[in-house]
Amino acid sequence: MSKSKTVANSVPQFWRDSRLPCIEARYLADGRQASYGKHAHQTFSIGAVMAGESSFVIDDACHHVAAGSVVIIHPGEVHACNPIAGQSWSYCMLYVDADWLAALQRELTHDASAELLKYAVQVSRDPGLYQGLLALHACLVDAGNDLLQKQEAALQYFSTLHMQLHAVNASLSVENHKLQRAAEFIHTHCTQDLRLEAIAACAGLSASYLFRAFKNVYGLSPHAYLINRRIQYAQTLLKRGAAIADAAQEAGFADQAHFQRVFKRMLSATPGQYQG
Repeated sequence: MSKSKTVANSVPQFWRDSRLPCIEARYLADGRQASYGKHAHQTFSIGAVMAGESSFVIDDACHHVAAGSVVIIHPGEVHACNPIAGQSWSYCMLYVDADWLAALQRELTHDASAELLKYAVQVSRDPGLYQGLLALHACLVDAGNDLLQKQEAALQYFSTLHMQLHAVNASLSVENHKLQRAAEFIHTHCTQDLRLEAIAACAGLSASYLFRAFKNVYGLSPHAYLINRRIQYAQTLLKRGAAIADAAQEAGFADQAHFQRVFKRMLSATPGQYQG
């Protein structure tokens, strides 16, 4: 393989369609040089390892995933997936709007009041789910397919996924509700220069307790959660066509260079690559 082709294969490819805003796709042909820091998404994320193998860390558990594996990540779950000692690895990922998926779940369960249900499975090696995800990804990125075909394929796959996997409601204690308020405060005010005391006050917790307990629930410290949320916010701006410098400033980063470094560390892609 030529050097230029090798480099091209190591660049992530993103797919979006403004007519189908509930789904975004990512594909990486050669992930040997990829490096992801721990991060979380606002979306429901599901991916298939297409070749090779990698490590998948979620909830402080490390899974060995190889070709044929499907990984399932709920909104807010801190995770990282990285190559193993330079071994070959390629994958595709779909990022699904949480409200869209929750609405589909409500229709399937006939429960109009339910929020997004959390699946008990984080890694599946079910051949049907794996091949179905590959087929859905191929359908979405094929410019020759019309919109209705893509919509039907998405509904079919995620209906099958929901009916096959066991779903459990995530129950929160009173303290976890307070931590959830803290997370929502960070989410809403992520572009501002936040103090730990302000976050704790909105949640009715002491700053010291918030610092200790937040990471146990969300997998990130309040500051790391804030930075992750700023990256999510910047992603939204980039998808809308904002200049990289403007996205960095509006998302709350001190300068573009810092933004570029954090973006690359978390997502293993530059802002320019992500914007396409």
